[in-house]
Amino acid sequence: MRYHITTYGCQMNVADSRRLAAELEKLGYVPIPRAEEADVIVLNTCVVRQQPEDRATNRLLSLRPFKEHRPATVIALMGCLVGVKRPQAALRQRFPFVDAFLAPSDPRPLINLLIDRDAAGLQAASRAQQDELQDGELVLPRSEQGKLVSAYLPVVLGCSHACAFCVIPQRRGPERSRPPAEILAEARALALQGVKEITLLGQIVDRYGLDLREKVTLAGLLHRLQKVDGLERIRFLTSHPNWITDELLDAVAGLPRVCEHIEVPIQAADDEILRTMKRGYTADDYRQLIARIRRIIPKVAIHTDIIVGFPGETEEQFRRTYDLLAELRLDKAHIARYSPRPETLSSRKMKDDVPEKEKEHRRKALDDLQAEIVGEINRLLVGTEVSVLVEGQYKGRWRGRTRGNKLVYIEDQRDLRGQLVDAHISWAGPWSMQGTVI
Repeated sequence: MRYHITTYGCQMNVADSRRLAAELEKLGYVPIPRAEEADVIVLNTCVVRQQPEDRATNRLLSLRPFKEHRPATVIALMGCLVGVKRPQAALRQRFPFVDAFLAPSDPRPLINLLIDRDAAGLQAASRAQQDELQDGELVLPRSEQGKLVSAYLPVVLGCSHACAFCVIPQRRGPERSRPPAEILAEARALALQGVKEITLLGQIVDRYGLDLREKVTLAGLLHRLQKVDGLERIRFLTSHPNWITDELLDAVAGLPRVCEHIEVPIQAADDEILRTMKRGYTADDYRQLIARIRRIIPKVAIHTDIIVGFPGETEEQFRRTYDLLAELRLDKAHIARYSPRPETLSSRKMKDDVPEKEKEHRRKALDDLQAEIVGEINRLLVGTEVSVLVEGQYKGRWRGRTRGNKLVYIEDQRDLRGQLVDAHISWAGPWSMQGTVI
């Protein structure tokens, strides 16, 4: 019995796909690289922008003739294209050849379908698979155990903030924090299965715990995870400017395993655009936050997200974003063109009036600026020594990341996978660096 999962979109989808793969392998399924040779095919989808939604939809439709030729093959649709609120009847009418529809982070519809199809055989396979793992819960597919160095661990599901441009609250549901005990158990299981670094995930991760009866914050969770044997590094993303506390920053500065790496989107630097986006802060608020982060965590690497071409954005308003990015000199900026999403406030109430050509012009201007800034930042590291966690090989070279999440390539004949090494940086560009093990 063979399965294939194609994943589109964000880190949360990657984590959801790994969880589903682990559940399938408990039932005796094994992964296979070609979807057309699999007994179970899963597409885990993203709808944050139109492009990934179109890619997933086109790929799904391409499987229809295959399903007609091999009707016993199970096809499952997962993720934000399914969502938590969308009527199943509408999806079934649109994709009648799909056997199971899985909401984000919920593998149960597919697992239950497979168990119902062959209860005795799958239960026997499940018992045999579980007997092989003596400690902890199987949270990684077996093909990645002992090989996966860095893994995502969701801690906040959904979102209740409802920015004007964002479809996540409609597709992933309201904000729900996972209990600390559940997160700690999963972190221990990941460590037992060879993972050295975990990244805690949440749409607004710094709101962790606000909806729980147990009084726990993200900072408190970091203190508990710091004690998990086997973990070398801990990260978290994505933060919202309004919820970053000094308690959280002190935890990042003081806990040895927590990396000095903060991902905090600004989205735009014009106050009117920020107000229309319903972000809840001003450009100067963000400027002061960056100064506070750098004061508390002196060696911090700060990443941000920016949307260009939001409805109504003028050239002057865009220039404010350009100027602030030039002023703050952040370590990375994820830059995206605005794409109207169904069910969002901006798609219902605002006109998408910035031409696509202009959006691309603005995106490229910011991208070029950021490449120049990051190139200058990284070149300051040439001749220095940095700690690198080696994740694996790429085109014959080892690749890993610094505590600030900077990519480093290393040429070495030894097996460095999963090791923390001190590397001497010999070359640096905007997107990666090269070094040798000391």
